[in-house]
Amino acid sequence: MLERITERGLVLLGCGKMGSAMLQGWLSRGAPPGAIWVIEPRPSDWLKSTGVHLNEGVPEHAAVVVLAVKPQMMGDALPAVSRLGGGETLFLSIAAGTTIATFESAFGATSPIVRAMPNTPAAVGRGISAITGNAHAGEESLALAEALLAVVGDVVRLEGEHQMDAVTAVSGSGPAYVFHLIEALAAAGVAEGLPADLSMQLARATVCGAGELAHQSPESAAQLRINVTSPGGTTAAALGVLMDEETGFPPLLRRAVKAAADRGRELGK
Repeated sequence: MLERITERGLVLLGCGKMGSAMLQGWLSRGAPPGAIWVIEPRPSDWLKSTGVHLNEGVPEHAAVVVLAVKPQMMGDALPAVSRLGGGETLFLSIAAGTTIATFESAFGATSPIVRAMPNTPAAVGRGISAITGNAHAGEESLALAEALLAVVGDVVRLEGEHQMDAVTAVSGSGPAYVFHLIEALAAAGVAEGLPADLSMQLARATVCGAGELAHQSPESAAQLRINVTSPGGTTAAALGVLMDEETGFPPLLRRAVKAAADRGRELGK
């Protein structure tokens, strides 16, 4: 990755939270600031201090363009890099809901294009991104996309773009579900008599700790749940409510994930 970036340059179109997390990861792994061009109309003080080319155009034969602007701003932003289309420049998009076909219309169907869906834990290096490419994004392009995204977490490859809406609904939107779980768990503690600040501290630490245990343990999530559950105990009583086939977590999350996936399909039309 570093060799290609150093030789031909990398363009980052948009440098908000996700773009900044990726840029920080690339620089920390040795990418030279002089080989990176960033286009960002509202640069942060941190971005100004990095030494990258900031709002200075784009190199003639960039190795890769990372599209990190919000989907609603894409139409206005793409002209800045459109002249790089139709060649060997890889276009890597992390914009939710914007299809590969949209980028092929902008850059030409012969351009290698990879679409990725990262998530917000990328900000602390614990994200997960799913990628898929068009017909001209071969193994070399996919490997480069993986390397660029790996600085902010794990990367998985999809069978095709048809899986992207489901990925968006599970891992892309998923952190919000977990944050709401923390809110709801803390509120339930308050309802049982705990002070609000203490209940929130307990809820946050519990969810974070359980997530880290799931990350590190070789056991399945189901087995980890079983490990905590004594027959006839307090956890079993709670799980009797949460695992109810009609009113519990499973049907609720199926509806929630379906709603997110359906909305993603609508936005992609």
